[in-house]
Amino acid sequence: MAHWTDDRIAAAERGENPTVLARMETGWAVIGDVQRLPGYCLLLYGGRARHLSELPRPERGRFLLDLALLGEAVEAVCAGRDPRFRRLNYEILGNSWEHLHGHVHPRYHWEPEPFLRGPVWRYGDERLRPSHRLGPRHDGLRQDLARALTGLLAGA
Repeated sequence: MAHWTDDRIAAAERGENPTVLARMETGWAVIGDVQRLPGYCLLLYGGRARHLSELPRPERGRFLLDLALLGEAVEAVCAGRDPRFRRLNYEILGNSWEHLHGHVHPRYHWEPEPFLRGPVWRYGDERLRPSHRLGPRHDGLRQDLARALTGLLAGA
């Protein structure tokens, strides 16, 4: 039997993706598999597209609005949980997984000096350590993110 990580979107549609925070207009908001920077989330486009430019312009706008709303929820939760929250970084990449998705990276004043500036990818393999893997200790964070995002979506 396939693991839910083999097709994260299909697993979300079946209710089997444990990282799902909410269904948004254009896709699925999920908490990241690694939490080196607590609150890291992604928006997985719910349709078929490899690049943002493949979407009709109205759909592009909706995807970017969903990404911004996810970021708003991440910012509210992370700032409320950690007074050393600094800002958010947004990225749309696709080099590793060629499916349209956006990253929301919270950034903190407590990050080591060499990593305070520049993309989170500078952390390299350190960010993938088992100690940073999503797990039961993140349940409260996951619940807070889902609640904040659900509240924003209700008001949108």
